[in-house]
Amino acid sequence: MSRPSGFPTASQFELVDSPSLELVPGSALVENLWLSVDPYMRQLMDSLWPVGEVGEGRALGRVLQSLTPSYEPGQIVFHRQGWRTHAVVTPEDSRRIDRVPGVPLSAHLGILGGTGLSAYVGLKRILQLQPGETLFVSAAAGGVGTVAARLARLLGAGRIIGSTGSAEKAKWLTTEVGFDAALNYRDGSLAEQLAAAAPDGIDACLDNVGGEHLAAAIDVLKPGGRIAWCGAVSTYNGEGDVAPRNLFDVVEKGLRLEGFLVRDNLDLRPELIDFLTPHLQSGAVVSDETVVHGIEHTVDAFLAMLRGENLGKMLIQL
Repeated sequence: MSRPSGFPTASQFELVDSPSLELVPGSALVENLWLSVDPYMRQLMDSLWPVGEVGEGRALGRVLQSLTPSYEPGQIVFHRQGWRTHAVVTPEDSRRIDRVPGVPLSAHLGILGGTGLSAYVGLKRILQLQPGETLFVSAAAGGVGTVAARLARLLGAGRIIGSTGSAEKAKWLTTEVGFDAALNYRDGSLAEQLAAAAPDGIDACLDNVGGEHLAAAIDVLKPGGRIAWCGAVSTYNGEGDVAPRNLFDVVEKGLRLEGFLVRDNLDLRPELIDFLTPHLQSGAVVSDETVVHGIEHTVDAFLAMLRGENLGKMLIQL
């Protein structure tokens, strides 16, 4: 086990058996059902994840035993104790998930979880997206990107354009997710493709990539346009430049560029759940997911997600 330099490899991770977990008063033992792998985890591996220990990560588990009145056996809880089959949680470091008919449990790690909340915060709080506006979403086939398109459609966006890394993904985004246009950034200049897809310019951008994707958005944004900067996945393995080549155009065009972290906007979570639940129940919205089965394949799923092999949210089902 070691910290990755550049793109991680499977040899830098190890699946181990750990001693039995012991309950203490005020805690509960949960058996994990779903695990999440996310781009931000690659950043944590540079210094914040302790080598030789389980790293932080979102999970959903079923309560097996409880020594707290807050949880009863059989209830589902959300926690952040990472890639493991079982965990001991307390009400202070976890929360109960109420099952709702018509809403898949996995949605609470995807469209109703931190992934969906990232998209919601970007569109509602940062961009304040208005009906009829043209929106550009980078990393459109990932977890945040797919939710952003579905939310933007519900919010009345006029035209939704996404960027992705293959023709197959681009077709899926337009036929299944609801994008009006999807651009394969490997097909040539992304700025030129975006300008052709939005000849009148774009009003707003939710960027998850940084670098040339952010530069393309700055090129094509209308004067006074807005950018919500959610991430820079193109740089997480130490490759490429975070800052776009045309950053000063933000000044020239009077653009607003605002970065955000979802953890600073958790107050919007109840609003997101209330907003999306009826649409999930009716089938008007689905939770786009790629599911890998088995704890032993968690690292494979994580690396595949970093390579962009997922459609929607990448999840592990135990």
